[in-house]
Formats: sequence, structure tokens, C-alpha cells
Amino acid sequence: MSITLTDVAKDYSSSVKIGPVTTEIQSGGVTALVGPNGAGKSTILTMIGRLLDIDTGEITVAGHDVVNTPSKTIAKILSVLRQENHFVTRLTVRQLVGFGRFPHSKGRLTIGDEKYISEAIDFLNLTDLEDRYLDQLSGGQRQRAYVAMVLAQNTDYVLLDEPLNNLDMQHAVQMMKQLRRAADELGRTVVIVLHDINFAAHYSDKILAMKDGQVIEHGTPREIMRDDVLTSIFNTDIQVIEGPNGPLAVYY
Repeated sequence: MSITLTDVAKDYSSSVKIGPVTTEIQSGGVTALVGPNGAGKSTILTMIGRLLDIDTGEITVAGHDVVNTPSKTIAKILSVLRQENHFVTRLTVRQLVGFGRFPHSKGRLTIGDEKYISEAIDFLNLTDLEDRYLDQLSGGQRQRAYVAMVLAQNTDYVLLDEPLNNLDMQHAVQMMKQLRRAADELGRTVVIVLHDINFAAHYSDKILAMKDGQVIEHGTPREIMRDDVLTSIFNTDIQVIEGPNGPLAVYY
């Protein structure tokens, strides 16, 4: 089952509009949403995750209409990590990750819930940090803890809004490798908003490129990573070269 958007639109003002967007994100693998600032990437993601109301159109996830399906059902199908996280810092890593089980436990953690929490912590290499408080962690460690929380929710669909923000190159690479593993080893469908087109090309199976509130291109990295396509999307001269692990965009 896939994520489908049919004539989805969001109007902020007479001059700022998203859509109408009609597209389908196939289940499985990693799909990256890319495009310039203000293109509508985060808006589309948060509408899929039902964190933002749509004005018109329909969004379905695995056949469920996200507007009309009960929240408790949606929360067992998809999980969302927004850019802004405002948890109280005097939470430990394990306590934070435990919030991912709330749709299942309603705050009363079972042995089964604890198993999912431990598996998510281990998967994100946080075992040695699980008793640390969030304000004792580096930015990269804290971001991994938030992603572990989302994975602990154990949903087939995982939506991530710019999880590489504030990460240096090393930690950004580590994060993308872990998300790639989540798709490959855990069978999750990962939909991720990215700013770096080269990260999208290297780690994703499909790229959905947006501009001015519209989906301009949707295809494999090979289909999107072309001089003319990227130059049109980002409004700057871009040359695509063949790197050691696939196509790379060079800005000039």
C-alpha cells in the first residue's frame, strides 16, 4: 500500500499556496522530498502526517484517509518527526523513546513496549546513553534519540522533516545510513525532507522534487539527477557528474 495525494492544496494567502498536488509515494524504501526553501516540502509532509489540515483534496496512507481515520488508528500506521521538538530536557533517552509507544500503551508500558524501546535504542546506537538526560547530549546524539522515539512507535510509515538539521557532516552521514538501514532491515517506508540533493541521491530510492508549491519531478535518483532538471528546480546552475558511488550535483 502507498501514500497517495489527490488534488491536495493548502492556501496560506493569495500569494502563498501549496498545490494542488497529485502524486503517489510507493511503500518501501526511502523517498526524499527536495527543493528550494518555501517549495512546500515540509507542508506536504506534515499534511500527510495529519499535523496540518488540508484545505482541499485527499490523502490516504495504506488506504486510510488521514482526515477521517481515528487518530489511534493513524498513530499505529505512521509516525512523524517534526523539525521543532519541545520535550522537557530533564527526560532520559529511554524516557523519550518510550513516548513512541504511547499510541499502543497509553502511558502504561508493558514488557512488549519495553522490548520495542530497547530495540530502537540499540538500533540507533544509543545503548550507552539511554540513562543520560537530553540536555547532557550533543546535538547529534539528541537527534538520534528523537529518531529512536519514532522508530519505537513501530509504524510501517516513518515521516521525517529535515532530521539532518544542525548535524555536522559526519553525523549527517551516520543518520542517513541508519535511516537507510531502517528501510532495508526493518521494512519501514521512510519519507524524508532533505536540503542536500546529494544526500537524497545517494541514500534514497525515489526523489520527489518540489518548487513553488508543486511537484515538479518524481522519479529515481538517476532520473532526477540531471543538469537541466536540477537547474530548473533550484534556480541556479548545477552540473551533475558521475561520482564513485553515483551521480553528484556540483553547484557553480
